[in-house]
Amino acid sequence: MVLTILFLTGFVLALWNLNLELRRDLMMLQQNSYRNERYARWLKSSSDNFTWWRMMALVIFIISIGIFKESTRAVGMVLLIVFCIADIWRLSVAKYKKPLAMTKRARRLNIVSYVLAAAIIIAAALIFGKDSQGRLYAASLAALICYPISHLFLFAANIILSPVEKSINRKYYNDAAARLAAMPDLKIIGITGSYGKTTTKHYLHRILSEQFDTLMTPGSYNTTLGVIRTIREMLKPYHEVFIVEMGAKQLGDIKEICDLVHPQAGIITAVGPQHLESFKTIENVQSTKFELADSLPASGLAVVNNDFEMIASRAVKNCRILRYAVKNTKDADYVAEDIKYSPTGTEFTAVRVSDGHRLKLSTRLVGECNISNLLGAVAMAQSMGVSDDKIRYAVEKIEQVEHRLSIKRTPGGITIIDDAFNSNPVGSAMALDVLAAMTPGKRILITPGMIELGDKQHELNFKFGEKAANSCDIAIVVGHYNREAISGGLRKAGMDKKNIREVDSFKDAQAVLASVAAPGDTVLYENDLPDTFK
Repeated sequence: MVLTILFLTGFVLALWNLNLELRRDLMMLQQNSYRNERYARWLKSSSDNFTWWRMMALVIFIISIGIFKESTRAVGMVLLIVFCIADIWRLSVAKYKKPLAMTKRARRLNIVSYVLAAAIIIAAALIFGKDSQGRLYAASLAALICYPISHLFLFAANIILSPVEKSINRKYYNDAAARLAAMPDLKIIGITGSYGKTTTKHYLHRILSEQFDTLMTPGSYNTTLGVIRTIREMLKPYHEVFIVEMGAKQLGDIKEICDLVHPQAGIITAVGPQHLESFKTIENVQSTKFELADSLPASGLAVVNNDFEMIASRAVKNCRILRYAVKNTKDADYVAEDIKYSPTGTEFTAVRVSDGHRLKLSTRLVGECNISNLLGAVAMAQSMGVSDDKIRYAVEKIEQVEHRLSIKRTPGGITIIDDAFNSNPVGSAMALDVLAAMTPGKRILITPGMIELGDKQHELNFKFGEKAANSCDIAIVVGHYNREAISGGLRKAGMDKKNIREVDSFKDAQAVLASVAAPGDTVLYENDLPDTFK
């Protein structure tokens, strides 16, 4: 009786442990856009390989204890129980920045992965178990074997369900297309860019809402499926303008969205070294971002940011084009002049070069990147007939977009610059410039660096470290992913080693911050890596 309870307990714990690991694998697959190739790339690069060779070695050890002799099975089961209890605790208390969202698709993948694992467990029990205890032992060991290879079940489930998902997505796609076709007067504006597209979307939405019933894709709904969901759930017959943020990680992603929504106008905010792991070259980034401009009709309008060389050098011949710039103003149609920063925000003048029209604007926003994004939004709004007074009022009321160079002050007198969702080579440099301008008190940087930069990963993070050394007094480098590059840049630029703090997590960074920060100090949070990076 005691042995039966022992074996049954081990079986239940092994199943529970496998369940938690399968759900964790599903979360990571979800964070990789349900794409097996991206999930495989993450598995290959992830430092989290506890479920690989170390786990397999432990499994083999436990199995070897009881697989040859029935008299030692109880010992093997006790070890299995100890391991499962420890790992169940580890998985249960783990905190994730972006927990699993149990959508209908996630549920389908979860069920199929369970079925595949169950098939192996049941087969093992039937083949290797000679009695009830033997079947429980074999099933428990099979569940334990499934643990270190659990991600394979998600790969397989994704492949098995691929025809089902394509069918479901096609149905949703057709429904969204039909809804758009029923609104022929709807003005659709696409916004894309390596960076700056989300903030530009928010700024344009705020300005156009002064004159039109305007809808924008929420949050990071910048994929084809995200746009489809926005159309099906949020677009109403009374909307006059639909602003569509368009994200991309590979060639054809922008065109796919354009083929659905057929934009009449578009803004390209930047072309830079972002997502180079999938794009491979900056030329591919340029081609993909300009899929928006290339999709516009002859009567359309492309508004593009000439401050980026890969935009300034790219011709657009299929429709009208307006170029805006803060720095590279030579061939620009819109420029920003008389820029004045203050602790309460920024003042600048938007100049329409063609006729010399000047619009003086005041905003709570800071940073050159925000002025650039505002300028692009103003150019689009003026082309749509929005009056100066409405633009001026809207710009004054624009709130900082959370986690994108937003500034807050704590009750304790510390200024927080939150750029957690906006880290890229250009944006991070601008954020450091803002930090450098904060002269009262100490300037403290907390960052894990930048990601998805391909073979430029080390080089660009090293340069970021060099610039940071001249912009902050204390640098707290989080995690291991970019530690060597950032710390190397900081040291090369002459930062005192005692002011370079290397920590494993943001929790550890907060502990360091609590020990060094004082009223009057400024803290910049530059990037916050997702769970797929360590």
